[in-house]
Amino acid sequence: MMPLMTSLRRHSVALVIAGALAAPTVTVAAASDGRFPYDLELLMDTRPMPPGKRMPSMTVAQDGRAMLDLWCRSVRGLVEVGAGTVAIQAEPLPANPPDMQSRGQCTPARMQADEQVLAALTQMTSWQRQGETVVFSGATTLRFTPSSH
Repeated sequence: MMPLMTSLRRHSVALVIAGALAAPTVTVAAASDGRFPYDLELLMDTRPMPPGKRMPSMTVAQDGRAMLDLWCRSVRGLVEVGAGTVAIQAEPLPANPPDMQSRGQCTPARMQADEQVLAALTQMTSWQRQGETVVFSGATTLRFTPSSH
């Protein structure tokens, strides 16, 4: 007969493995049924803006709190998601770039692009899923895809 602790460890390992294998299914299911991808980093589908490597992204929690990481600066926001509708509110952009940035990260062009992306996001009125991609529409259209890292 196997000792109780050894049996419990084996069952625990099996549960952890089963949970890890099931996790990707949740993301795929959310994409296939059109649910909003909460708690995932969504990267804006756009070309990189040299010289930095940073790309705009957003992460929206279940309660609507969001972090909007732009070309150079980041702000907190609130995203209200309905059946095909969206409203995005954001804190004002900080006047100065963050202290901890790589060289050339916050050029004047990237700082201006922060303002443009934030303005576009706060004018969004609708959203939809196209596969893994989230398409926001309003005065313009922005596409975001889940980060693969």
